[in-house]
Amino acid sequence: MTDLRSKVAIVTGGGSGIGRAIAERFARAGARVAVVDIAEGAPFRCDVSRPPDVLRVFQTIHKDLGPPDILVNSAGVAHVGNVEQTSEEDFDRLYAVNVKGVYNCMKAVVPAMKGRGGAILNLASVASSVGLADRFAYSMTKGAVSVRSPESLHETLS
Repeated sequence: MTDLRSKVAIVTGGGSGIGRAIAERFARAGARVAVVDIAEGAPFRCDVSRPPDVLRVFQTIHKDLGPPDILVNSAGVAHVGNVEQTSEEDFDRLYAVNVKGVYNCMKAVVPAMKGRGGAILNLASVASSVGLADRFAYSMTKGAVSVRSPESLHETLS
């Protein structure tokens, strides 16, 4: 991996799973890593579905660690069920975290990256493009953040 000693990386969902593995790998490469998670004991506790929480935590990270160079949107919630088994409340929660959470974090970090550059990684899932039984709502939300072409964001940060 590239030397990240001069970089600040924010990893949402960094308290467990893939997010944790990414945070640990970035730390081994020398990055100052801000682990953002909803779980108790997370260094930067935050519900990414709540814009005020995201702004507060990202401002704290900027103050404590410096301006962010990398954002990894790894926070997410899963759900098992087809359309008939998925309640509106379940669907709303999946959308709020898996889609709007990505938007909230990008919206909070882009101003700090604008003009200086950076990298934003939005984690999706194979479920975004492959039909998986009983993953209706999860697949929809992961499909919403599965972007094949980063040109529009690159233009934003330039």
